[in-house]
Amino acid sequence: MKNVLKLNKFLFLLTFSFFIISCDNDDTQTMPEELTIVETAAATPELSILVEALTVADGDLVTTLSGGNFTVLAPTNDAFAAFLSANGFASLDEVPTDVLSNILLNHVITGSVMSTDLASVGSGYTTSNATNMDGDNLSLYFSTSSGVEFNGQSSVVSADVSASNGIVHVVDAVIGLPTVVTFATSNPTFETLVAALTREDLNQDFVSILSTTEEPSPFTVFAPTNDAFASLLSELGVDSLGDIDAATLELTLGTHVVVEANVRSGDLTNGMNITTVGDALTVSLDAGPQLIDLNDRIANIIAVDVQAYNGVVHVIDKVVLPQL
Repeated sequence: MKNVLKLNKFLFLLTFSFFIISCDNDDTQTMPEELTIVETAAATPELSILVEALTVADGDLVTTLSGGNFTVLAPTNDAFAAFLSANGFASLDEVPTDVLSNILLNHVITGSVMSTDLASVGSGYTTSNATNMDGDNLSLYFSTSSGVEFNGQSSVVSADVSASNGIVHVVDAVIGLPTVVTFATSNPTFETLVAALTREDLNQDFVSILSTTEEPSPFTVFAPTNDAFASLLSELGVDSLGDIDAATLELTLGTHVVVEANVRSGDLTNGMNITTVGDALTVSLDAGPQLIDLNDRIANIIAVDVQAYNGVVHVIDKVVLPQL
């Protein structure tokens, strides 16, 4: 009798063990695989126009974004509708496929970037997979002072959607190919520069000129910070930009702009002469990259290669002046 009881107990434990193993196997088999970036977009109804755009654009972006490791800023259907309307397109079919591809790539960052990664930095520049006509990758400005915003025009509405090959952040506006003006107006560091460029009594419409992708682009812009302008006002003994006459301000602004040249930091050489719209500048590399104006005033280049579609921006810590 004892042997029978032992046998029954053994059979029960054996059966229970098989049941547990079977359940484990079932759980393993039914675990859903994580979707790729493209599959994630396809499974999200509000991203259907994005999926259509990826399909028709040049470069087989569907295949590209199904592998590798990327962060995609995914515009909603409403974002695409607003973009098409603002640019005079009745439908996605009217957008040239090469242009569409570059615009889509302006929403793609190589590597996985979480919203917390951006928040820990606060603001700055990253690089998208879009390019200018020379093949230089475009910069992308981000700010987290009020949510997460890109190039001052597109905000994240749904962050950190995980995919098998990266991260998706859903955004509320299509991020157009940036001009040098885009980077001036989106970054609060250049508020005084923007105020100077848009002063109503100037003869030159700097904003329109620097926004063009036609001749005389590409541009190289040496952009003084707010602190640089504050230092200039103190140096001149005036209270505001309004105290500087229009002709002098216009020539000063021109001395920060080079036309028909996308001069990146790697192109700068010691003693190099730079012809600007205003007066000439000289490059010095003896103590880091610097600009010397005709008055022997020295401006340090403190950030380089903010790449726009129609030119490049370098940040300087002093306003350079035409010959006084």
